[in-house]
Amino acid sequence: MGTAYVFFADGFEEIEAFTTVDVLRRAGMDVEMISVTPDEIVTGAHDVPVLCDKNIVNCDFYDAELVVLPGGMPGAATLEKCDDLRKLILHFASQSKPIAAICAAPMILGKLGLLKGKKATCYPGFEQYLEGAECTGNPVERTGNIITGKGPGSAMEFALTIVELLQGKEKVQELKEAMCVR
Repeated sequence: MGTAYVFFADGFEEIEAFTTVDVLRRAGMDVEMISVTPDEIVTGAHDVPVLCDKNIVNCDFYDAELVVLPGGMPGAATLEKCDDLRKLILHFASQSKPIAAICAAPMILGKLGLLKGKKATCYPGFEQYLEGAECTGNPVERTGNIITGKGPGSAMEFALTIVELLQGKEKVQELKEAMCVR
């Protein structure tokens, strides 16, 4: 199993990022927290600082299995401006590798044209950026290799949907029981 890369920029939504990192690690995955800003200490939308594992300029992503884009503003907008990240996302899309984005971050996928003709969800008000997508407003949508989530309240379902895509329903059930998730 490869590595899941979760990308961070100042203003990221803490619940979305930390829930996903935590659940993927509980599932036994190798998870790297990557800063797209010059500083490896990134501060969330609610002033929670986190020390990332690496900076994007120091990564080659040879073992990348999954790209995760947390939402939050201006975090998602900063992620979108990162050329290296956009290139990685497009590379993943060309190989039908898993890409997951939640809250404001699905706008990145929408602006790259990756949601055309697909069901997707995002934080209310960001639908305009999901070019060509069928915006459902559901907590989580999975269409092929792309998973989108609505917002902080859907972070657990979002993370478990990623685990289901990569490891199956049995692993999800095991995690739900261990974490007391209904």
